[in-house]
Amino acid sequence: MFTSLTEKLQDTFKKLRGKGKLTEKDIDAAIRELRVNLLEADVNFKVVKKLMSNVKERAVGHEVMKSLTPAQQIVKILREELTAMLEQEDAGLNTSSEPPTVILLAGLQGSGKTTTAAKLANHLRSNGHRPMLIGADLTRPGAVDQLSSLASKEDISFFSEGKTPEEVAQKGLKQAKKSSNDLVIVDTSGRLHIDDELMEELSTLREKMGPSETLLVVDAMTGQDAVNIASDFNERIGISGVILTKLDGDARGGAALSVKAATGCPVKFAGVGEKIEDLEPFYPERMVKRILGMGDVLSLIEKAENTIDQEKAKEMEDKLRSQQFTLEDFKDQLHEIKKMGSIQDMLDMLPSGMGGVPSELKNLSVGDDQVVKTEAIINSMTPEERRDPSIINSSRRKRIARGSGTRVQDVNQLLKQFDMMKKMMKKMGGMDKKKAKKKGIKKLPFFQ
Repeated sequence: MFTSLTEKLQDTFKKLRGKGKLTEKDIDAAIRELRVNLLEADVNFKVVKKLMSNVKERAVGHEVMKSLTPAQQIVKILREELTAMLEQEDAGLNTSSEPPTVILLAGLQGSGKTTTAAKLANHLRSNGHRPMLIGADLTRPGAVDQLSSLASKEDISFFSEGKTPEEVAQKGLKQAKKSSNDLVIVDTSGRLHIDDELMEELSTLREKMGPSETLLVVDAMTGQDAVNIASDFNERIGISGVILTKLDGDARGGAALSVKAATGCPVKFAGVGEKIEDLEPFYPERMVKRILGMGDVLSLIEKAENTIDQEKAKEMEDKLRSQQFTLEDFKDQLHEIKKMGSIQDMLDMLPSGMGGVPSELKNLSVGDDQVVKTEAIINSMTPEERRDPSIINSSRRKRIARGSGTRVQDVNQLLKQFDMMKKMMKKMGGMDKKKAKKKGIKKLPFFQ
């Protein structure tokens, strides 16, 4: 997430730190570079202009020029200004005093609206609500069936009966009251582009349903287009918030940094993966820290606590402490990590100051195919080889490859990844304990 922008910003910060005391000329050069970085990340140009003006005003004053650590002060100023730009008082969902609360989802085709409806229902259910999904998208072929299938799979209430979107929504609302659902999420029709027919349909639904929230679902990877779409929807029908989808695949970050400032509409949720649980509340401060390479340990801890078997994590911690981490344990850990996404996702949430993470480990995939291959390779080893991989010489690697139906290169790669993972765990375990406790890293799985 935001890898391209983060790397560019880190390069700029590195140059500043290398200069020690900064002159006004140094600051001007850094501001220009930061401006280019943000524009190349497809951040709205008006947003960039205002942001850089605020940063420069603070940077050329006493706050930086007289500081003992001027480069760090500029990073601090940028973090504070970015956070202020994204801050939103109305970030939480508005609820109705008389249930059920109605949430209307809008968006163009291809934004991931229907899938997001199911993710939002799942998220709200995990927070104690009793949601019902209403399939009112009668335009796109298969939309109702898709939502029905997702609802059935996750055991979420579903309704879609009627000839028009308004009829479907109103009947669904009545059914929700009878079934004691305290919240309904209405999936509406989308289009390939914004047109009068779409806006008229949404306006009618809003009038009939009186939603507490009208949330626009937009694809974060479209960058500036996401901002334009949000602006158009807000002007024509009025929206109360935005859900950014596919944020996990957005290397630039333009939409995430621009939507709130450009439209005034808060980003309330972010889609960060394909799984049903991959929808998170949008926390501005956490997002800014990730963009600046400061990590997002809090989100990582929350994800770990929600997905990792805590007993297994404690058992693994004990093994790491006693230096008994084996390839068998490595295989088990892949299964646990798979629940969270990937090692890359985890590393992206760690502060860049922990740097030095090997590329071999960062590129480790833990998809279904990789887990099957890893299991086959480890299962083809002898118990002694699993306990002590250092004894696996060339002939043993060939035998293991033949037995697992893989290549010697695959065996070599697994052994290298295992070694890198042990080093990373040791590095995390070797952190200053007070610092680790302060950051909350001790709560993470695998922490030594």
